[in-house]
Amino acid sequence: MKLEDSVILPCGRETAWAALNDPEILRQCIPGCEELTQDAPDHMTAKVTLKVGPVKARFAGDVTLSEINAPESYVLSGEGKGGVAGFAKGSAHVRLEEAGPEETVLHYSASADVGGKLAQIGSRLLDATAQKLARQFFDKFRDAVADDEATDA
Repeated sequence: MKLEDSVILPCGRETAWAALNDPEILRQCIPGCEELTQDAPDHMTAKVTLKVGPVKARFAGDVTLSEINAPESYVLSGEGKGGVAGFAKGSAHVRLEEAGPEETVLHYSASADVGGKLAQIGSRLLDATAQKLARQFFDKFRDAVADDEATDA
C-alpha cells in the first residue's frame, strides 16, 4: 500500500518541524492513539486502537526517525503488532518546504505492509482506511500548528 500527498500548513517551517517532533501534538493528531512516548530523540513507542472494516485491534509499536535533516526532512519507520488482528509496518519520507513566512508545504510519501487478519480484509478497504486516517491526522495536525502559531503571535 502506498500513500503520497502534500498538505499546506498555516505556519512557518520551524513551527511545523517542532510539531512533527512533539510527542504530545502527535498523540493528539494520530487517530486512535492512546499513548505516545519519546524514548530517545529518534525513537518513540505508541499504543493505538484502530478499526479497519470488521477488525478492531490495539497495536503496540515502535517508531524510529532516521535521515534527519532538521528542519527540512526525515524518514519515519514503524512497526506495530495487533495480536490476532495481525501486524503493520511501514515507512514515510516527510519533507517540509517553505512556501512563505507563514506557510509550509508538508510532502509525504509512505508505504506500508500488513499481515494477519488485516491482510485478509482486501486492499481496497485497506487503502480507503489508510487514506481516511491520513486525512484525519493532517486535518488535526493543521489545526494544531495553526493554534500553536496563534498562541505564539
